[in-house]
Amino acid sequence: MSYAVAIDGPAGSGKSTVAKLIAKDLGLIYIDTGAMYRTVGLFCIRNAIDTKNTQDVENCLDKIEMRIANSNGSQRIFLSDEDVTEKIRSADAGAAASDVGLIGKVREKLVKLQRELAENESVIMDGRDIGTNVLPNALVKIFLVASVNVRAQRRCAELEALGKPFDFETVKSQIEQRDKNDSTRKLNPLKKADDAVEVDTTFLGIDEVRKKIEEMILSKTGVN
Repeated sequence: MSYAVAIDGPAGSGKSTVAKLIAKDLGLIYIDTGAMYRTVGLFCIRNAIDTKNTQDVENCLDKIEMRIANSNGSQRIFLSDEDVTEKIRSADAGAAASDVGLIGKVREKLVKLQRELAENESVIMDGRDIGTNVLPNALVKIFLVASVNVRAQRRCAELEALGKPFDFETVKSQIEQRDKNDSTRKLNPLKKADDAVEVDTTFLGIDEVRKKIEEMILSKTGVN
């Protein structure tokens, strides 16, 4: 049988990192929905489109050619024929993603793609409204949380590993703004699904988080 695992939570809570590991361990297809919003944001930045201008962003949507490829649990995302997997991890792309994520037509376009990707495959999908909106019938729903300082530290470490410049206070401020945008937007805001299990990752190592979630998945699927 095919099934879906939904992992939601705010920026930097560890969603993508743990989802990638679980995908490899359990043979699931990994889908990073945040990368899709970052790709839309990157397109807007490159084309001098104001991400806070709803009409301008909506007008460019048909021009965005996005493709996702999966290999051994790892997702690569393409803008036209360009692999932008690393390029979308900049702080600017993250801020732009927060802006475009408030726009209904952007969410409509990307949610349609996300559901299509999960139709006939066992997937693990992370984002902010997966368990509540994108895949409401997911077999397992997890809601990850962590303190804002720890999340900012994680994002800075990610940027450092990519060789990108960063300032801790700026990164922290951007995360706080994204939290506000995500939790207060009118359309499918970030919130814990009623049947989701909350896991606080502030003081947990990635292997501990992975083990907790994998145990939940294996329990639900009945696989030993």
